[in-house]
Amino acid sequence: MRSKGISPVIATVIIVAVAIAIAIAVAFWLTGIVGIFTGRVEQLEIVSARAEYDSDQQSYTITVIVKNSGTSPATIDGVFITPSSVAGSATASCSVGSSAPSINDVNTGSDCKVDPGSSVTVTISGISGSAGQSVEVKLHSAGGKEYPKLVVLP
Repeated sequence: MRSKGISPVIATVIIVAVAIAIAIAVAFWLTGIVGIFTGRVEQLEIVSARAEYDSDQQSYTITVIVKNSGTSPATIDGVFITPSSVAGSATASCSVGSSAPSINDVNTGSDCKVDPGSSVTVTISGISGSAGQSVEVKLHSAGGKEYPKLVVLP
């Protein structure tokens, strides 16, 4: 009985092709891991958020302190208030820069920049609402990320 197998040349070609495919896969995997550890990352963290009632204006002011714990600068370009009915004629200001983020919109001209390791204060004035009402404040960054915080009006 005569059995046939594959020739040694074909076997060598198959082994080399599999080895190259595995080497390429490992190279892409290592590139991804290195990119995670050396890449620049935007990571904003809301340190505190509090609301105060302004009896002169008959409205609330929400003060949000934001820290950048990432490795890349971040720009806050929008503040979204939920429910939007309490935003009314609210305005935002930033402790850094002259152009503040827009309320319930993204303002690409905002220069509320938070450098890595530093903090900024975003102040939202003119919030209408009633005591005990929960208001969600969501900061939007130029990188497309959103950072929410729930604040209860006093």
